[in-house]
Amino acid sequence: MEIKPDSLAWKDAYKLLIGSVLPRPIAFVSTVDAQGNANLAPFSFFTGICADPMLICFAPMLRGTDGEKKDTLRNIEATKEFVINVVSEDFAEQMNNTAVEYQYGVDEFEAAGLTKTASASIKPPRVKESRVHLECELHELLHFGNEPGAGSLVIGKVKVVQVNDDLYENGRIDTDKLNPIGRLAGQNYTKAIAETFTLERKKKPEGLK
Repeated sequence: MEIKPDSLAWKDAYKLLIGSVLPRPIAFVSTVDAQGNANLAPFSFFTGICADPMLICFAPMLRGTDGEKKDTLRNIEATKEFVINVVSEDFAEQMNNTAVEYQYGVDEFEAAGLTKTASASIKPPRVKESRVHLECELHELLHFGNEPGAGSLVIGKVKVVQVNDDLYENGRIDTDKLNPIGRLAGQNYTKAIAETFTLERKKKPEGLK
């Protein structure tokens, strides 16, 4: 079957996208507005870019209901700072509760029963329940379209990585202890450590250029 996304309504194109690009890690993004009011929301279009400089990115789409920018994006445009909080299975339900379209200015930390803890380098608070945090300053912001289905790419430079002590050993994060979750299509999620296997990267055969 051959499908051309340009021929589809944006919601149908979106279903193809989230059914193809998976599993997706979740960027649980905390921000503050210009007055210091906290906001918290999950985004599953999220990945790393490079290590030096350490850059990450996530992509908030415009709200499907009215085509307006989401509160997270508005706050980042205003303050140029945000935290990526990694989501573990034990607070997945609270994370999901922050995805409700609250009015601008509502504190999703309070609405979802999550705990604020101070960041080391920026104003937005971290989610205490999270075990890994990336404190970021805005590096670059790109916009693509202005109708529902369109979105933006937020590129952040990581200023500080916060890792719970019991997860960090010999320069590595223990994935089993972190127990992160990922997003699939629809309302489905997956446990990152449900079943794993190892593939060793092969060396180039001698004689090949």
